[in-house]
Amino acid sequence: MVSHSELRKVFYSADAVCFDVDSTVIREEGIDELAKICGVEDAVSEMTRRAMGGAVPFKAALTERLALIQPSREQVQRLIAEQPPHLTPGIRELVSRLQERNVQVFLISGGFRSIVEHVASKLNIPATNVFANRLKFYFNGEYAGFDETQPTAESGGKGKVIKLLKEKFHFKKIIMIGDGATDMEACPPADAFIGFGGNVIRQQVKDNAKWYITDFVELLGELEE
Repeated sequence: MVSHSELRKVFYSADAVCFDVDSTVIREEGIDELAKICGVEDAVSEMTRRAMGGAVPFKAALTERLALIQPSREQVQRLIAEQPPHLTPGIRELVSRLQERNVQVFLISGGFRSIVEHVASKLNIPATNVFANRLKFYFNGEYAGFDETQPTAESGGKGKVIKLLKEKFHFKKIIMIGDGATDMEACPPADAFIGFGGNVIRQQVKDNAKWYITDFVELLGELEE
């Protein structure tokens, strides 16, 4: 069992930190916001809740929700333009502090690349450090499914991305930070997991994470010491 003080040491010495995006880096769940714009909010948020609780395999839940939403390219662009996601307080400072320390910061999301890249640009995270699902559109802009080959499209996908990052960049210590069951499952291969409950508390994560925070200020404090 890793003690809390050992976890703090791992975080302090990490050479890469991976953040989940929905309800972690941003306050919303991107897929629910997309559902709002497309007028199917209630049905989809219920499905999201079931998926986050680990009750439904991730790819099945994603397929089911997108079939209901059927987002067009124009609706996705409208979401980013008119209702851009709100950054969680403290995340901007935390990411820039990590970058000052030459720590690589990645965004790994079961959400959609077009939305996540928009968030990444606000945090000065290069698009090459973004792993998320790609929506597909027909020539006329109508919804045509999603790229099922992306590792983030299935359960266990975040762990696959972290394994890939370790193999490619030879990181010694990678931290995963997120609010959901899929984030906690990415450790291992991540060297440590920090549960985040600043936007929504998922009981399963709160009960099982060895380090659980509700404010990014706590992690900023760790880096000042």
